[in-house]
Amino acid sequence: MTARQNIAELLLTRRATMLSVWAAVKPDAIAVHDPSGRTKTFAQVNANANRIARLIRQSGFGVGDSLALLCSNRVEFIEVLAATLRTGIRITPVNWHLKPDEIAYIVDNCEAKALFAESRVADAARLSAGACPRLKLKVAIGGPIEGFAPYDAALDDFDPADIDDPVLGSQMLYTSGTTGQPKGVYRPNSSPALLAAAAALMIDARNYDETSVQMCAGPAYHAAPLTFDVRTAMDAGVPLVFIDKWDTEHVLKTIAEKKVTHMHLVPIMFQRLLALPEDVKAKYDVSHVQHIIHGAAPCPPEVKHAMIEWFGPVVNEYYAGSEGGAGFLISAEEWLKRPGSVGKPRTGAKILDENGNELPTGVAGTIYHQLPEGGFEYFKDPAKTQAARRGNFFTMGDVGYFDSEGYLFLTGRSAEIIIAGGVNIYPQEIDNELIKHPAVADCATVGVPNDEWGEEVKAVILLKPGNEPSDALAKNILEFGRAHLAAYKAPRSVDFAAELPRSEAGKIQRHKVRAPYWAGRTRQI
Repeated sequence: MTARQNIAELLLTRRATMLSVWAAVKPDAIAVHDPSGRTKTFAQVNANANRIARLIRQSGFGVGDSLALLCSNRVEFIEVLAATLRTGIRITPVNWHLKPDEIAYIVDNCEAKALFAESRVADAARLSAGACPRLKLKVAIGGPIEGFAPYDAALDDFDPADIDDPVLGSQMLYTSGTTGQPKGVYRPNSSPALLAAAAALMIDARNYDETSVQMCAGPAYHAAPLTFDVRTAMDAGVPLVFIDKWDTEHVLKTIAEKKVTHMHLVPIMFQRLLALPEDVKAKYDVSHVQHIIHGAAPCPPEVKHAMIEWFGPVVNEYYAGSEGGAGFLISAEEWLKRPGSVGKPRTGAKILDENGNELPTGVAGTIYHQLPEGGFEYFKDPAKTQAARRGNFFTMGDVGYFDSEGYLFLTGRSAEIIIAGGVNIYPQEIDNELIKHPAVADCATVGVPNDEWGEEVKAVILLKPGNEPSDALAKNILEFGRAHLAAYKAPRSVDFAAELPRSEAGKIQRHKVRAPYWAGRTRQI
């Protein structure tokens, strides 16, 4: 039996998740290094996961019920996640950087019956609790929240032993299109066997051993760090080093001191590491790093070349999404021969024109991925689900082409999502807030080039009669945006337009607004 088969088999045993297996095999080994300085062993994390599982069941929750988790990178994130994975619960980790009303929307929309929330976002937790009548269980992490039970006290009375009848749970992460509210990516038909096989495949590909250490430098609520760092470390039985807030030298120091071997990063993190002074970089040994995987945003070739020169040929790239998709992968060796490619698909993928016709090699079009086994749907949004599909294939709105050897190159996006530093930003949400400014008649938010972040947010404004463009008004609109939007969504600049292009149906043609800012560039993302 191969290591991959063995892991898949263990994942399907009565223990349901590998965490409980590792708690039995190496109970005293460190499972997580918390940013606060705490460490917890596999036995300790597993014990709390079992306590939470019993708390969930005592509260009347069953298989398929939903739990929302509003928590930063800390050990409790893993404990709550592990509890849902053994109780058949659907977990939705929520971006705690969002505005309170945005958080409340997701908690309510995912139909959460339980909310575990960190005290650092107490206001958002209270608002969510008040706006979500389904909530039956509210637990505060890291400090008090009015109306919430303290985390440690809520778990105290429960048995830490493995539950006898585990059921593998699932997750539903939220993404968004270019209009409307965020949507949950829901996989109602994913089988435990499929999930186990996928986890085993990832572990097998990483070549983990007894010296391996995984670092999570991105937010655990995001699909990629959750998958590549948190879930993989739990299943592989390797210690996870959590970073709570990016500080470039601290991250490099952590890699060196904790002997980190595996990590997921995004291109903006590459750029910040590379920008460190040479004498600072020279202080820290990185020769033990074995596997860096990156994605989420395009990486400038010169940046990737520099990372490979520094860390060696350990920089691997993926292209996929929360929905699933073909899962393109490319190693450093392959990429050096084909700079700019994101690799070959592991499953089916097509390049189609606007009419659904497959395009020949070298011709760019919309990328369609074969639906994952069991499919997916955008939660409670059949129209959005159907709009993204053609037969057994779906698109995330990206544009690209295959070369003669089947390697994919991304050239742009038909979707209007802005990607700044690997984070998706949805322009319609920004438009919906800026339109409330008393001087704004209409708005088209677009992503414009930024050498460090890839893209940055720009608001192109059509003013109401009686208002004239000025630096003072632009500053006022930017301040308005910062007051009403999460910091990473707020526009960094404003341009004023005499008119905004519209389709015959009256919809703003955002791609036409965006195009002049990207004129003369070979890439449009």
